Amino acid sequence: MDAYTYLGNILSISAEKLLLLEKQMKEKIGKAEVIKKIVEENKNSIKKIKKIFKDGEIIEEALENAILAHEKNIRAYMEKNIEGVNEFEKAVTLALEIGPKNEGFFLKRNRAKEILKKRKPDNLLKFLHLNSVDELFSKYDVAEAFSALRFVESDEWMHKTFDDAYSDFTSQDFEKRAVEIKVLGQEWMEIAKKFVEKKHHNVSHLKEFGVIFLNPIQENIPGKFIRDFALLFHYFNEIHFYSKLFEKFSNNADFAEKLKSLLRGDVPEKKSVERGEWLIIQRYLWKDNPNDERLFLPRINPESVHWARAEKNLTDFGKRNPSLGVAMWSNLNWVGEYSDTKVISYDLEDNAMSAVSRMEGNRERFYYHEREALWTKLFMEYVGGEEEMEKLLIENFMEGRVQF
Repeated sequence: MDAYTYLGNILSISAEKLLLLEKQMKEKIGKAEVIKKIVEENKNSIKKIKKIFKDGEIIEEALENAILAHEKNIRAYMEKNIEGVNEFEKAVTLALEIGPKNEGFFLKRNRAKEILKKRKPDNLLKFLHLNSVDELFSKYDVAEAFSALRFVESDEWMHKTFDDAYSDFTSQDFEKRAVEIKVLGQEWMEIAKKFVEKKHHNVSHLKEFGVIFLNPIQENIPGKFIRDFALLFHYFNEIHFYSKLFEKFSNNADFAEKLKSLLRGDVPEKKSVERGEWLIIQRYLWKDNPNDERLFLPRINPESVHWARAEKNLTDFGKRNPSLGVAMWSNLNWVGEYSDTKVISYDLEDNAMSAVSRMEGNRERFYYHEREALWTKLFMEYVGGEEEMEKLLIENFMEGRVQF
């Protein structure tokens, strides 16, 4: 099997389309045989991982079992080495210890308070048995209040507030500060349950505030802890990335409109690309429609960049603590193979989600993180590395495409 067919099977596109892409990129930027290089690296990574497991093991089950074993190891490590009154506090402490330490450019708290003073959140006040917004802020952090709005206020109220309040922001409404992680208190339990029911995980974030929330809902199904623990690092990296965009556009006359677009996650509506064009798709389209036409076009997905960095945070920690086994997942986010008419993902998060599905009595296996990461890996190899990739992403983000 040639490299174009091999990779095309994983990406669900024809070898001819990949061959055409390679010819166009050679024509545009002079880079050749990237696909052959990636296929060779992919095969070598798979060989290395399969040597860890017993001969004859079904690889999907072996990967899922590794997830469950590594999760137990991390929890045991936290119990022994990390301070905190419960697992949630221990997870936050460990995440802050091993996650990135970058500051970001975030909305000032006082400016956020003004929004709720102008747009009184009646349902939230009723839920908390409070009489006024001033009373709300005397008892609760403004970011906590904002995180709860989407679960107690109506969609109409949310859309109106977003359109009105976010339409006049300027650079003066933002400031530099560190990313925070908060464990919500018991008073938010009902709202936290609604979030977990909708999102199927207990971690949330607000990009514009630079805040990550951990909902105190204990999920005892094996695989869910490592899945959500990795999500903490994803949000660290996602928030920092978007902070760069907020700051880049903060002095533009249309900053507020750009900010709203970034927070909405707007993506280009296209069914084809021009020669040398790569789309920037800042969402996982597969979750909404596995047959979305944009899933079969050259693209960079910032989500996959955040996940690559998140899994590096976690696996670097694993390399410092080899007994945990987590280092096994290093640089596997884009690795996959096509076998028996199906794609097998070697990505940590895909396999964590697959393990959870198995533990819940389902047999759904996931590979969409790997597929997006593989497209991003292709782009990164063509342009010369991660630093250049991020530079091109940030420069072209609002256009929704990189055109060579």
